[in-house]
Amino acid sequence: MTQPIYDAWTFWDLLNRRVAATPDRMMLVDEAGRSLTFAEFRDQAERVAAGLLAMGVTEGTPVTWVLPTRIETVLTSFALSRLGAVQNPIIHIYRRREVEFCIRQTRAELVVHPGVWNGFDYGSMVDEIVAGLHHGARTLTGYDDLPEGDPATLAPVPESGGGDTVRWLYYTSGTTSDPKGVKHTDASLIAGGVGLARALDMSGDDVGSIAFPYAHIGGPDYMVTMLAAGFGAVLVERFNPAEAVMTYARHGVTMAGGSTAFYQMFLDEDRKSRESTGGPAMPALRVLSGGGAPKPPEIYFRVKEQMGVPVAHGYGMTECPMISQGSPRDNDHQLAYTDGRPVHGCDVSIVAMAADGGEAPAPAGVQGEVRVSGPMLFSGYTDPTLDRTAFDARGRFRTGDLGVLSPDGHLTLTGRVKDIIIRKGENISAKEIEDVLYAHEKVGSVAVIGLTDRTRGERVCAVVETAPDSDDLTFEEMVEACLAAGLARQKVPEQLEIHPGPLPRNATLKILKHKLREVYETRRPVFLERREIYVARQEED
Repeated sequence: MTQPIYDAWTFWDLLNRRVAATPDRMMLVDEAGRSLTFAEFRDQAERVAAGLLAMGVTEGTPVTWVLPTRIETVLTSFALSRLGAVQNPIIHIYRRREVEFCIRQTRAELVVHPGVWNGFDYGSMVDEIVAGLHHGARTLTGYDDLPEGDPATLAPVPESGGGDTVRWLYYTSGTTSDPKGVKHTDASLIAGGVGLARALDMSGDDVGSIAFPYAHIGGPDYMVTMLAAGFGAVLVERFNPAEAVMTYARHGVTMAGGSTAFYQMFLDEDRKSRESTGGPAMPALRVLSGGGAPKPPEIYFRVKEQMGVPVAHGYGMTECPMISQGSPRDNDHQLAYTDGRPVHGCDVSIVAMAADGGEAPAPAGVQGEVRVSGPMLFSGYTDPTLDRTAFDARGRFRTGDLGVLSPDGHLTLTGRVKDIIIRKGENISAKEIEDVLYAHEKVGSVAVIGLTDRTRGERVCAVVETAPDSDDLTFEEMVEACLAAGLARQKVPEQLEIHPGPLPRNATLKILKHKLREVYETRRPVFLERREIYVARQEED
């Protein structure tokens, strides 16, 4: 069996070493059947790098790309790595509000977009943004065709690509209205991916899958795992459960997943297959894996019983791509009830907070705030003022999550310190949505909370106190207000509750969100129209 590669320093070095080891093994294949071996991919990425060089992209050039999961997207990213550019990937579900903020803050000199994709005109959006920039920027449609040139024109690979050189800028909503820019090096992203690879025990005999947005922090995580272990993956551009499962079966996918929502959809498709054909939907599957949102234990046991494979769930965030990860070597209890063991190189601490504000290490089994350090940790925020409260005196990152470390070293997340909602693995700021809804004339007061959802991890619920002498806000009016304000679709609440009377508050008039969660956590939506819209959006997703 080919030895894994765990000690590469840059993405381009990792790719070159994989090509040297297994040049003719399949690296990427898409739904249309297009495929590239590791060697073919490296050679084409060099040609694209030469094409981008001709457009003025060189070492250190800031480049924003907002692209769907596609072979061309991965080629674009590696071509930029070859040049030593500073990449700012943006998940393609985001719209003008977020995209413009990122382009302005990174001062991107090139913005790569897919043109018109899935009914939305990204080209027009980007052109309008760029037209209002003071620093100027070029745009490029990077969907079907990418610029190519002669690799002989390329300078040597920049030697400063690893270590402390920031080459990646990711943005996360966090708990504030404006996105937070997260700085990563090749080395920090590779450390996270290596942690994932070591935990999952993947090999060159496996076939993986990428159905989540490649622009997510999980993109490089997974790509490092592929290159380190030497396996290829099937790319899914628009996830349709039935079609994806057929594609996975055709290509012999052994690992699928993404998040709790994906586990549920795979369960449903597998059930249909067993009812109609008597066999599993994905015969070669050996493990489901993912993260981003809480995994209910019952999901694990349902998958194990029905599909006969384990669910190896993990925990990470934009600032620290891999923190803990379940492994096929773990037992059922560990896989069902924990978020895995801290990955190789990641130091996880649980800090108990005293009533007087003091801190102390929490013993095994005692809840506290999760704090992390290690080579996969980010280099800081693009806004350095945010660093002051992000790290403690020992340099550990304050995740804002609550958790428990068991005596056997596994981590279980138990809640969050920060007031964020994690929907399908994406952090959503309640305040950002509240600020939009507060502006509506029918809203006297509003609290946005996260409610448990078996397919999303959490769904976004807006609880509204109606303004005096006003009619109640309707679901359609809420959606219209959010979209008109430029909120991304995934931030629009799935549920609206008109609270009977004033919202509960404390002595300082702060809304008591935990009281609202107690009321609405198990209560079914009242209005049929709201439930119908929720189901329709669920199908769209």
